[in-house]
Order: sequence, then structure tokens, then C-alpha cells
Amino acid sequence: MSTADAPGTGVAGTWSLTIATPIGRLPVTLVLGYESGVLTGAATGRDETVPLTDIAAVAEPGGVRLTWRQVISRPMRLNLSFDVLVSGAAMAGYSRAGRLPRSAVTGVRGQ
Repeated sequence: MSTADAPGTGVAGTWSLTIATPIGRLPVTLVLGYESGVLTGAATGRDETVPLTDIAAVAEPGGVRLTWRQVISRPMRLNLSFDVLVSGAAMAGYSRAGRLPRSAVTGVRGQ
């Protein structure tokens, strides 16, 4: 965790994400919070909730760069990595599953 990963970076809360994949748009609910000053989270989609790992939030011009990893089993087992820029109540960026092309990710807080 970098020193920028502290309460006040503006990423905590519930987010409604859309991931534009080759098999269609996938809705995901992302919940981020802090436990003992450490950024934690979980993602829910396709009837499964998975923990986020390697979460980092770093302030940069234009917002907060948020990155994390997660492993899903539906629609198939995939190791995903995410890289998004959070600006106010919106986020945008991409996810990637191994060598597959990256998928656009957009999200809004509290929907």
C-alpha cells in the first residue's frame, strides 16, 4: 500500500460499474472501504462476490488512480486486473484478463 492509500483519497463507497467485454456489457457492484487504514474491497457480479487484492489508490492530476486485482469464476475463471481514474463520483479506465484485449470500465458512485 502506498502512502497515498489513506482515508480521504475519495474512493471509498459503493460503485456501479459497467465492463464492456467481447461477450457484452457486464454490470458489477464494487464496494470499497477502509479497515484499520487499509483500503479493502469486494466486487459482485454474475451471482458471485469476490475480494479485491493488491488495491492501490494514488492521487494524481485529474483524480485518483485506482488499481486492483480480482479472480472471478463466472462466466469462466479469469484473473482480472483493473486500472481506473476516479474523478469525483465517476471512474473510467480498463480491465484486462491475461493476454485478452483490455475491456473499457466505467462507473458511478452510489447507484
